[in-house]
Order: sequence, then C-alpha cells, then structure tokens
Amino acid sequence: MLKIAIAGTGWFAEKHASLLAAREDAQVVAFLGSSLPKAEKMAQKFAGAQAFDEIEMMLDTVKPDAVYISVPPMAHGSIEEAIVQRNIPFLIEKPIGLDMETVNRIQAQVNSRDIITSVGYHIRYTDTVQKAKELLETRKVGMAVGSWLGDMPGVHWWRKQNGSGGQFVEQTTHIVDLVRYLVGEVEEVYAVYAQRHMHTKHDGVEVADVGAVTLKLSGGAVASITNTCMLPFGHRSGLELFTDQGVLEIQQNRYLKNHESTQTTEYKNILNPYEIETDAFLHAIKTGDRSRILTDYADAAITLRITLAALESSVSGMPIKLR
Repeated sequence: MLKIAIAGTGWFAEKHASLLAAREDAQVVAFLGSSLPKAEKMAQKFAGAQAFDEIEMMLDTVKPDAVYISVPPMAHGSIEEAIVQRNIPFLIEKPIGLDMETVNRIQAQVNSRDIITSVGYHIRYTDTVQKAKELLETRKVGMAVGSWLGDMPGVHWWRKQNGSGGQFVEQTTHIVDLVRYLVGEVEEVYAVYAQRHMHTKHDGVEVADVGAVTLKLSGGAVASITNTCMLPFGHRSGLELFTDQGVLEIQQNRYLKNHESTQTTEYKNILNPYEIETDAFLHAIKTGDRSRILTDYADAAITLRITLAALESSVSGMPIKLR
C-alpha cells in the first residue's frame, strides 16, 4: 500500500485524492494546506488522513511514498524543494511555476537524485490524442491552430499576474503542450495580448483577457493559438492539425475528428485520462518503469518556457527566440 500525501486543498487536490482513495494499492495519508483549517477540512473527507500547514512537518511525520502537488502557480518552489531533498517522487499539476530560475533549480536537484516525476498534462493520456499521434505517423503537419476560449476563473489569485501568470501560462499551456507532443518543439514565439473587458468588471484584474500567439516549430510547421477569458461562459478548447491528408480536429476531453477528402471519422474519449495518468505514476514508483509517464518535470519545464516567452513577447512587442 503506497502512502500518498497531497499538497493542496482545492478542487483538483480533492479530485486526485478521490482517485487515489478508490484504489487498492494507495492510501491518502495527509493534506498540506495554506492554513491548518483548510487542511483539516479536506482531511476529514478521507479516512486516516492527517492535516498540516508546513510541508517539512507533513513529510517528516507521515513519510509518504509519493506526493501530489496541486497548488496555485505562485506557490511552487519551497514545496518541491522539501520533497526533493527527501528523495520522494511527486506528481505535480501544471503550470509547474512562474519563473524559470526556480524551475531550473528544482530540475537540477531532480536530475541529481534521479527522482520519479510526473506532470498533470492529462490530455496526453486521452484516447483521442493517442489516436491522433498514431495517425500523424504517416502524415505531414503544415499548421496547427489551437484555442482556449471561455470565462475567467473566480479565484482571486488567478486575476493577478504574479498569481497565475495569466491565461496562456495557466490554462492554454495544455494547448501548447499538445502542439509539442503531436507536432514538434518550438523555436520562436510572438504574442499579442490585451485587456478588453474583465478589468472593468472586477477589481484587481491584472491579466490580459484576450491573446493571440504564433509559434515557429523546429520542423518547419507553424502554430497559431488564441485564448480569451472574457466570455460569460466556458466555450471550447482544442487543437486542429492541418496535414497533407486532411484535418485532425481535437476537442479536449471530448472527441477527435479525422476529416479526409471523402469522409470524416469521429473518435470519442472513453477512458478516464486522470486514472491512466495516476496508474502510470504509481506503476513507476512500484516498479521503476517510467515508460508509461507521458510527461515529467523536465518536459513540462519546456512548455513553461514557451508560455513565459509568450508573456515576454507580449510586453516587448518582439518575437522571442528559444534556445
């Protein structure tokens, strides 16, 4: 039985905890909260779980086999370093931070200790993305067009630039990750952002509510990604891949449509990607086999660098070349 501690007390932390509690090979033993009452409230939902408001105390008391990290972007850093210092595997939700200096420092420590990591880019694990990857083995992608279009999350930290990093860093990162996973690595980034509405509706909104980003890929393809959080409702998010054989249309967590010249074939998501993601991580801990983990900390750091470059470009007005 693997003992799992969870850093975080929000909706996603509870989602992970519920998945783990349903398994026979894992037990949720602790929650870390930004305050003890928050941790206690969450711990009460899971039998035997303890509550803490200090990461070191939690790790040294319950001695977990792994930690799930589901905290706001601005809270990353000291939590990961405490975990790494104790050689504990961890699964972390995206984005993994807001600055590359902190992320690179943690990555160096992860590398030196060879710690098992996984990052919550769960869309990679969907049936439809895996099918798209299979179809792309015999196709040439010329262009990718993606979007994340919806409303603004209600939590206060999301509206702060140093809280969430903005929509492209916090949400649209999933689309950037899909471009990397299905098409290739990014060489250059150019972005235009604007505040159009949400700063007039709510006090303290610092992040842009519309944006358009162009990516130049190493293989020669190009990608265009748009996002907005000014809508009064969630609309859609996904990625279209334009190839020499037609169009692959991915709507996240829903379906894949393969548009060819004479027909369109639709594939539905059937399996739960969060369960597959969790199973791959726990399998790696138990066996040492990391092959089923589709994205680790080092890989997620590349995606973060792209989204931060987009923010940098939106401020400078200049394209950003990536190393």
